[in-house]
Amino acid sequence: MAAYWLGSLVSINCGETLGVYQGKVSSVDQGSQTISLRQPFHNGMKCPVPEVTFSAMDIKELKILEIPGGGAPAGQTDSGSSGHNGRSTKGPGSAPSSAPMAVPRKGELRAQEELHSPQQCSKSYGDRHLEAFGLAKGFRRRHNSWSSSSRGNNQTTPKKNSMKNGGGLKNKDDECFGDPLEEILDTDFDFEGNLALFDKAAVFSEIETSEKRSGARSRGTPSERTPARYRHDENILEAEPIVYRQIMVPQSGGKEYCTDAGLVVPSISYELHKKLLCVAERHGLTLERRLEMAGVCASQMALTLLGGPNRLTPKNVHQRPTVALLCGPHVQGAQGISCGRHLANHEVHVILFLPNFVKMLESITNELTLFSKTGGKQVSSVKDLPDSPVDLVINCLDCHENAFLRDQAWYRAVVDWANQNRAPVLSIDPPVSTREQAVDAKWSLCLGLPLPLAESAGRVYLCDIGIPRHIFQEVGINYHSPFGCKFSIPLHST
Repeated sequence: MAAYWLGSLVSINCGETLGVYQGKVSSVDQGSQTISLRQPFHNGMKCPVPEVTFSAMDIKELKILEIPGGGAPAGQTDSGSSGHNGRSTKGPGSAPSSAPMAVPRKGELRAQEELHSPQQCSKSYGDRHLEAFGLAKGFRRRHNSWSSSSRGNNQTTPKKNSMKNGGGLKNKDDECFGDPLEEILDTDFDFEGNLALFDKAAVFSEIETSEKRSGARSRGTPSERTPARYRHDENILEAEPIVYRQIMVPQSGGKEYCTDAGLVVPSISYELHKKLLCVAERHGLTLERRLEMAGVCASQMALTLLGGPNRLTPKNVHQRPTVALLCGPHVQGAQGISCGRHLANHEVHVILFLPNFVKMLESITNELTLFSKTGGKQVSSVKDLPDSPVDLVINCLDCHENAFLRDQAWYRAVVDWANQNRAPVLSIDPPVSTREQAVDAKWSLCLGLPLPLAESAGRVYLCDIGIPRHIFQEVGINYHSPFGCKFSIPLHST
């Protein structure tokens, strides 16, 4: 008798947890009380497996939607549903009273029965399913996954026999990629018609009205806005007028410079510069601290001049830059030795020239002790300097006070070597002198505030050696830092 129902189209309600399944009966096992459906639909969506098996314990209600060949023996009942659930089932011989709704849910079951008519039995299950929702025949849904609502503790186990030989994968591919695009894209989207529905003027008018009521500033329509163009470094917010002369000195040194931002930096005389350093030392900015700051700023500038990250990379270890450091026996020479120590720490080949003197300054002795630990080379004769051009020459030969050094033989010899080497020259803290510079410099680095240097000093740079603002005020200088985010900045002659 069970073979009679094979091929029948049925709807199985498994409750809220498992949902409603529809499909054709493929097998009925009275011994194990199971029924199997092929080509099943779950809650209106096609299942990814070709066959699903149900136990009688999971079935809440079973409806026979269509029987192949017409009728059935009168009084026939479903043994699985009535035997275990205690519910009466509809006889298969009676006329179907419900339409094949894809997703009968709770209160919709009665509505399904009213929608069904005898004429629909002759139609295919898919066509009647689409017509019940008012969809055209040319429209077909894509079902990408099984509904997650069916994944519960009492979930039925799909049969896996049909998955052999790639059958299941082929069905999945057909389901995902089988629909032709022509059936989905029947009509083009009307962009112009939908755009015409948007009234831009009315929307902006409503925005203005709401802003006026709330007290906010009106932005205006796009046609009323004033076009404005700003640079990448320009603030759109209105600010106070910029004061470019922020440093005032009691007595001008005779020359003024300006930064890249346009701030005016006046020069000061050597006497005022010396007084500034004495006051700073009295407040704790000792010579050792100034030497360290000057060495760090000078070495940073030298590393940039040598090529920076393009030259000093692990891939360029075979092309280490060479720097010749020419120092005299004075404080300026100690600043140069400090710079050479930092350069040597950054894998720069440093050759330090310092003449032999019986008695050296304590600051020079201390700097030489540290420099000797870096592996840099120290020479005291011009003959030991390289004959080939170096990458950079750092000049610290001159002193602010002892001009007699220029008359000594070692000074003239090293000056001749520097002028013949053809390497660019960086002068650190060059002095103000009425005499012409012995070594023509391409760059000159001043400390704190610039001195009125001659044109032969090259391009002037200024470095911050850490003098506090109130110390400037003690010597009569109204000071505002022109450095910004840097410790060394270029200066331009005005």
